[in-house]
Amino acid sequence: MDTFGKMLKLTVFGESHGPAVGGVIDGMPSGVKIDLGSVQKQLDRRRASAGISTARREKDIPEILSGVYNGMSTGTPLAFILRNSDARREDYDSLLDVPRPSHADYSGHIRFRGYEDRSGGGHFSGRLTAVLTFAGALAEDMLKEKGILTGTHIRRIGTAEDEPFDAVSPEKQLKALAEKKFPVLSAYAAKQMKEIIVDAANEMDSVGGITETAVSGLPAGYGEPFFDSLESRISHAVFSIPAVKGIEFGAGFALADMKGSEANDPFVIRDGKIRTSTNHSGGINGGISNGMPIVFRTVLRPTPSIGIVQKSVHMDSLRDTALTIEGRHDPCIVHRACPVIDAVTALVIADVVMEAEGRNFFAGEAE
Repeated sequence: MDTFGKMLKLTVFGESHGPAVGGVIDGMPSGVKIDLGSVQKQLDRRRASAGISTARREKDIPEILSGVYNGMSTGTPLAFILRNSDARREDYDSLLDVPRPSHADYSGHIRFRGYEDRSGGGHFSGRLTAVLTFAGALAEDMLKEKGILTGTHIRRIGTAEDEPFDAVSPEKQLKALAEKKFPVLSAYAAKQMKEIIVDAANEMDSVGGITETAVSGLPAGYGEPFFDSLESRISHAVFSIPAVKGIEFGAGFALADMKGSEANDPFVIRDGKIRTSTNHSGGINGGISNGMPIVFRTVLRPTPSIGIVQKSVHMDSLRDTALTIEGRHDPCIVHRACPVIDAVTALVIADVVMEAEGRNFFAGEAE
């Protein structure tokens, strides 16, 4: 399915080297200010950076087709596109019968019986994350109006590690992070990470990494148990991002090395409110927010498109072959994925809040 959400639904469409990618947001409350400057800032964070990203340069200037009038949402479906102005379909002509290792070329070919557009990954491309970023940026602005902040930084690339979020009180870090183009809290870590990315590019290879996300200001009581748990909803959205292969909440897999006395988060009264002194649970208990910051980490694999010769096959003739991937590709997509993770997280939180409070919770004053 290419539609996600319950109250706030996003449908995505388009291919990497088609005329445009775009989306339709259904369920957008009426009377929400559409700040295109704020949205463009998030789109710019996702764009390629010189030296550490693909040479493909898309302007990513959104064109809104419906659902906005006089700078405010109308409440009807909000349709938008982002034109592909720097596409080069011919770069992939030689690969149409040869699937790239660890791409969706083969699985997508089987699923769509050979009718899919395979150029640059087609509909499976990371290009579609620009659509997620646009829609999520609107949700982020809606949440900010209610005092809910979202932010993601690079936790680790290779051996380079950034300082972690303060799991109990990350507000200052989130505000500082919002002003940084390269999403890292430590300047020293940023330097190390960029060097690792450049080294991989020079070797015609790629690297992956781990991001860390925090959501601050979400009150207790949002979410559902079991199948629609807050972890389930967030994970569902995060796994829609190409290259994501894992997620952990709170202390995550480190909980396996703790005793219950270490892993439990004791309740305390802080500023007249019920809180916990630690946050190993990542702000969620029983699938429902507990009032503490939601904290999770995401693993992104190395970019599969690399310049090193790899083994593959001809799908039509069933012959083994050697594959060299040409074209423009990212040696690392972790830094570009951070605003996308922010975006899908904000979409989920806004959707969950609207389920509990109603669509008009985010709506503007009636005229």
